[in-house]
Amino acid sequence: MFGYVIRRLLAAIPIALGVSMICFALVFLAPGDPIQTLLPPDASAETVEQLKRLYGLDRPLPLQYLEWLWRVMHGDFGRSIANGRPVLEEIQRSLGNTVLLATVAVLIAFTIAFVLGTIAGRKSGTWIDRLVTGVAVLGVSVPNYWLGIVLVIIFSVEMMVLPASGTAGDTFDPTSWEHLQYLVLPVITLSMIPVGIIARTTRSAISEVMNQEFVVTLRANGLPEWRVLRHAIKNALPPVLAVMGLQFGTLMGGSILVETVFSWPGSGYLLSKAILTRDVPVLQGAILVLAMIFVVTNLAVDLFQSTLDPRIRRG
Repeated sequence: MFGYVIRRLLAAIPIALGVSMICFALVFLAPGDPIQTLLPPDASAETVEQLKRLYGLDRPLPLQYLEWLWRVMHGDFGRSIANGRPVLEEIQRSLGNTVLLATVAVLIAFTIAFVLGTIAGRKSGTWIDRLVTGVAVLGVSVPNYWLGIVLVIIFSVEMMVLPASGTAGDTFDPTSWEHLQYLVLPVITLSMIPVGIIARTTRSAISEVMNQEFVVTLRANGLPEWRVLRHAIKNALPPVLAVMGLQFGTLMGGSILVETVFSWPGSGYLLSKAILTRDVPVLQGAILVLAMIFVVTNLAVDLFQSTLDPRIRRG
């Protein structure tokens, strides 16, 4: 097990390096000059050059990347072009809100999806299976930003029972409905796609395992059906966990549209503002942090899978 962990950690290093290169380069592929957002249209060429030197944008891109990577490795993500504040502080503040939103959505979505998928896989071919499959397809098909807008119109504009955007304050109190109500609509919106994907994956995995020979043997030995199902779930977990890990990483890094719809002050909302203002340091830092969260999440899922199924370590 220790050797497998070391191999996976070593394999993650070039992935992380490649992610950092892509995060740095993608920002410069977009049209427009970030310096122009800070200056009036009639700014002189000398002023533009001075500001570029201040932010290091006058150097060749490979040199900029190496200097940026060195600073990032020491915890320095630079300063925002838009407001001058340290990028790391901006990311930490927004990332906390994203983690809160994604964690609540994960707990709800994964629980509902796993239960529905297990029931559908156990009742494969019945009306229950078809109903769950239909719900899963609907969840995957509906765009989350469109669903968010519809929920705002229904519950915030028409019924006026839930807030449409923002948060209750800088600190979150899980025991206060005044704080929790701001989570309801974003969490529902963010949970729909993971529910559909994980429910379908769980259904397929459980159905496949239930048709294997060892299940027939367990039943022939007189094992109660709930114990047979427990063995089936254990054998079906590795592929389901892999999809769950991908979905968690996606929720952490892919909630930009949902956060923008609800003006939720998370990393996705921070990215949308940085894109509009061409705030290069914030874009680079936020994209890198979210990408690394995705890499670390998948590494953790791989290690957990290898614990459940030792055959993975021999692969």
